Amino acid sequence: MSTETLTKHHHDAHAEHGHHDAGANKVFGFWIYLMSDCIIFATLFATYAVMVNSTAGGPSGKDIFELPFVLGETALLLLSSITYGMAVIAMNHDKKSSVLSWLALTFLFGLGFICMEIYEFHHLIEEGFGPNRSGFLSGFFTLVGTHGLHVTCGLIWMLVLMFQIAKRGLTSTNHTRILCLSLFWHFLDVVWICVFTIVYLMGVM
Repeated sequence: MSTETLTKHHHDAHAEHGHHDAGANKVFGFWIYLMSDCIIFATLFATYAVMVNSTAGGPSGKDIFELPFVLGETALLLLSSITYGMAVIAMNHDKKSSVLSWLALTFLFGLGFICMEIYEFHHLIEEGFGPNRSGFLSGFFTLVGTHGLHVTCGLIWMLVLMFQIAKRGLTSTNHTRILCLSLFWHFLDVVWICVFTIVYLMGVM
């Protein structure tokens, strides 16, 4: 093997190692971002807990929450988490078309969740139960709305990622992006389970 070939091989190995380190650093940095997001949601949950009984003579949770409807929302988000997991598995097997298919299905489930949430908000406001009606409703709209805003950002990110994968394939950079979005998406799933339990289930009791 010539010296030139050995040098090229060493350079390629070094570059690959550099890409791996950069990807690991980005994922670690994203974990730190998620910890800061945990603080935001913890604050919103605490605020909601303080305001939940401040109905100002208006409706409480048991008067306005439709549990079967919210169960449908929850099912869509849980399914989207499963389909995203399938996309990560397909990525590990280097199956570009499968990754795109699973991401597209995840996007549709997430979009369905957002549409249902918008309908719920619109229905409540039409009934006169908007965020300005009471402290309870202000806390409810802020907490659930912040989660919905995060899901919307995740959907936009997913669309951009699908375009990048379709154009450039499953590069090391796109691998890192898929993993970061996976962390974000599953994090939102966990937050929603907390919302469903604390806001909706405890609210109808």
